[in-house]
Amino acid sequence: MESKRQQKVGRQIQKDLGEIFQQDAQHLVNGSFVTITAVRVSPDLGIARAYLSFLPDKNKGFLLETIKENTKFIRQKLAERVRHQLRIVPHLQFYIDDTAEYAAKMDLLFADLVIPPAQPDDEEEEKN
Repeated sequence: MESKRQQKVGRQIQKDLGEIFQQDAQHLVNGSFVTITAVRVSPDLGIARAYLSFLPDKNKGFLLETIKENTKFIRQKLAERVRHQLRIVPHLQFYIDDTAEYAAKMDLLFADLVIPPAQPDDEEEEKN
């Protein structure tokens, strides 16, 4: 369970990272649209795990590797934005957010299920 401070810092980092990817780091994502779906911050506020979603999602692995290689640049841009709010700029870790794919997979699994109709109550009354 995250504390209120962790949640507030996570939301601020999420907002700032979104702006960084839109304005300062467009060259890193080659015109793809990057969404920061969530940011989870460690209790000591030293590590921020950012979950990213890409559109179009053809080269997600390549884009994630490019972003990871340029983490120092992104952290520097983040530091410029949060220097008055945070004493220490957290180390950034980036992950692909696959919740949409997981949800689609679950929908397909549930769609393929064959559920037999419920037994009528008449059979239960005959047994009593």
